Amino acid sequence: MAPASFRMTTTKQGKWPAVFLYRSGGDRLWHAIETDDCVKVGPGVCDITERMYFQPREYDMRNSEAGAWKVGAEVYFKDGSGDSDDKGMTVYVQRNSRLTVNASPEPVTKGRTITVTGKVTRANWETRKYASYGGRHVSLQFKPSGSTSYTTVKKIYADGSGNLRTTVKASKTGTWRWVYYGNTTTGASKSSGDNVVVK
Repeated sequence: MAPASFRMTTTKQGKWPAVFLYRSGGDRLWHAIETDDCVKVGPGVCDITERMYFQPREYDMRNSEAGAWKVGAEVYFKDGSGDSDDKGMTVYVQRNSRLTVNASPEPVTKGRTITVTGKVTRANWETRKYASYGGRHVSLQFKPSGSTSYTTVKKIYADGSGNLRTTVKASKTGTWRWVYYGNTTTGASKSSGDNVVVK
């Protein structure tokens, strides 16, 4: 679900105003649109809230539909006429990504080596499953026991099958995780944390 809000100014009585995503060639992207009633802010001026739904689990979506889309708006009036507008805005529709993590051994002696592994996958809209997402640049982060924030320790690339593997020296007890920051076609994600006790 993608929320949107917009202001409509018109001297006519309108119905069914909506913003939408489109590409050259006339393609549009949504599965459902819900639009709230007009909130009047002045003569002939309405603020409108809308929700666009994209549901690849229920309706067919192509992987190629991920990426850049332009934003347009249209309204139909009670007299049967209509109007459309394009402000040149661009938004990015992204496929979900996922990360797993495993840090071992647990526990570990201070100064010894911790091996941190994991995998990057991404949603395939056409098969409705997650598949390996190789070659991604991913950050390994660490949060010491008692801390509330993570710090990036190093960055590595996943192999061609999306597998992650690196080693670090055990210095203190804490939690390890992987973070992927996404791109124009794929959303960012974080793995769960794996806590390792250092003795």
